[in-house]
Order: sequence, then structure tokens, then C-alpha cells
Amino acid sequence: MFVKRDVITMYKQTILGPLWYFIQPLFTSVIFTLVFNNIANIETGNGIPSFLFNLAGITSWNYFSNCLNGTSDTFKKNQGIFGKVYFPRVIMPMSTVLSNLIKFGIQLLVFVCFYVYFVFFTTTAFNTAPTLAIVWLPLVVLIMALLGLGFGMIISSMTTKYRDLSFLVGFGVQLLMYGSAVMYPLTLIQDKVNQGRLPNWVGSVIEYNPMTSVIELFRNMTLGAGSFSISKLLYASAIAVIVFLFGLVVFNKTEKQFIDTV
Repeated sequence: MFVKRDVITMYKQTILGPLWYFIQPLFTSVIFTLVFNNIANIETGNGIPSFLFNLAGITSWNYFSNCLNGTSDTFKKNQGIFGKVYFPRVIMPMSTVLSNLIKFGIQLLVFVCFYVYFVFFTTTAFNTAPTLAIVWLPLVVLIMALLGLGFGMIISSMTTKYRDLSFLVGFGVQLLMYGSAVMYPLTLIQDKVNQGRLPNWVGSVIEYNPMTSVIELFRNMTLGAGSFSISKLLYASAIAVIVFLFGLVVFNKTEKQFIDTV
């Protein structure tokens, strides 16, 4: 019921409705391609179209950010329901993750359509091909869900006492996107660190950001860009499980007295 509510009410009374599922990633990919690849001359790899490279990053990033944003105000957004009837509160953030999975599936379909176009109807994608690592794609999607859900539950629990956090979430997610290799390859940062053009700590923050690993893995699975590493997959999985479990503990603890502070 909650998943259906989220899907229906998201674009209710809008002119384009569900078309926003398609428009948002496409427009963002076009802007990233113009700004970062055409103006800033960031290379995405020989034989890998810049637009497809950016669309892969945005598709994977959007699922994580939608889960995080959607669950970060669970208590505030549902205080009316929570105050009237009891049910396991964790159902609400989990329903948000499931409803966003539908959106992710639609955007993944858009990515596949453009992938087919570039590979079979243009000559610019001669080095673009999925790898055998694509069998790990369900695990990568699960990692994104756990990260978004875990961080969202932590933030949601904190906003019951510190309302200022709700204003910082959107801004913080945007900053995190620039530190997650969404619009550039990780090798670019590594090269700049080796050349002394970026501090070592900046390179470490970006490289050890679990979403950087997730996006790099997603690109390698679908485009063949970058390299696949089991260690990256295990690292991102471990961080995701830790964040989710910690968020679940904090969330369950907060729900017992949140109604007095929300």
C-alpha cells in the first residue's frame, strides 16, 4: 500500500507525470556531457561515448540519492500516521526503497535503449560492451539500497531533534555526488593526485567513498569502462551492511520516543 502511494502521489497533478522518470536523467546527462566533457575536456575513455558514460553514473546515483532523500524525513513526513496507529515503523523507509526500485528499473530501461542506439547505430561506441561481471548487478543494486536506507534512517532519526538537518540533506547529497565519480572516471582523480594537482586526502576521500566503488562497478559491468575488482565489491558491501545495521538500531531506538519531539 505504501509503495503504491509513493508511486502514484509522486507526480500526481503534474502535466508530464511519469515522463519525469525519463526526462530527469536525460537532461542531467546532456548537461554533464556539455559541461564536463565538452567544456572541461574530461575524457571518458576511447570508444565510450560521454553521454552513455554520464547516463550510467546518473542512473546508479539516482537510485541511491532517491532512497536517501526519501527516507531522511520518515518521522516528520509520516507523523500523522505514526501518531494514530502502531505498526513496525521501519516499513515506511523500506517501502520508499522499494518504490524507488521501480523508478530505477524505468531509468535502467532508458539506459539500455540508449546503449543499444550507440552500440548498433553509431560508430562512437566501438569499445563499449558489458562484462561478465554484470552477474553481480543485483548485488550492486542491493548495496545502493542499503546505503541509501541506512543513511536515510540515521538522518531521519536525528531530524526529530535537530530540524536543521532536513535543510542540509539536499545540499549534502549534491556535494556527495561530486565526490562519488558520477561525472568523471576515478582514474582522473588518481592521475591528478599522482601529478600533485590534488591533495592526497581528496583522492582518498573520493576513492574510499563506497558510492564511488558502486558507480565504478556499475560502469564496468554495463560499459566495460574502468576495472572490476572483487575487493571493491566486498568493501562496498561491508560498508553498506554496517551503515544499514547502525541505521536500523538508531531508527528503532528513536521510534520509541520520537512522538514527543517531532
